[in-house]
Amino acid sequence: MAPTDKNNQNFIVNLFRKSTAIGPVFFFILNISLQKTVLDGLFAVIAVTIVDYIFITLAVLGVGKLLEKPKIKLGLGITSSVVLVLFGIIMILTIKKNNFDNISNAYFESNYISSFISTFLLTISSPLTIIFWTGLFAARAIEKGYKTKQLIFFGIAAGLATFVFLGSSVTLLSTIRASIPIMFLTISNIAVGALLIFYGMIRLFRIVMNTN
Repeated sequence: MAPTDKNNQNFIVNLFRKSTAIGPVFFFILNISLQKTVLDGLFAVIAVTIVDYIFITLAVLGVGKLLEKPKIKLGLGITSSVVLVLFGIIMILTIKKNNFDNISNAYFESNYISSFISTFLLTISSPLTIIFWTGLFAARAIEKGYKTKQLIFFGIAAGLATFVFLGSSVTLLSTIRASIPIMFLTISNIAVGALLIFYGMIRLFRIVMNTN
């Protein structure tokens, strides 16, 4: 198989993996796009992509093996769970009241830096993701016989897949955004906040159970 064909295959595989791994960060980004602007959502997508590339780089460098140590894994697991819960609580407590019928008539304050930083912090608060990437690269090296150069291309394709999938989702949302009832903003904030809290609590519960 030619290198270009293999790179395209890597991109498609990673794009499919992203589409089937929808989690709290995905809904957090969509919520930013609703509560602020579509451009805010794209800045959030860039933040996630950067974090993914950071994790991928650390995984290639072998940092994932270090994070597999029980004490380090426990500490990072608890920290990331607490961060998720705090993000959820803050989202619910900072809900604003709007007096408009739909989003097209409402005024939204855009804050690209805030959108970028909040998403960056939420995403990077789960460093155990590096272990996932380490396992994925190891599987590619063993099953597919990938060498270092091929793993680098695979990592680049994985990060690009993140940007394409999330960016496409935000863009798609922008096409129907104007027709969304304003009440949906409040519901969306509560739902995403509750999801983050629930996800964080479940993760924390599993950590405690595994420790015992």
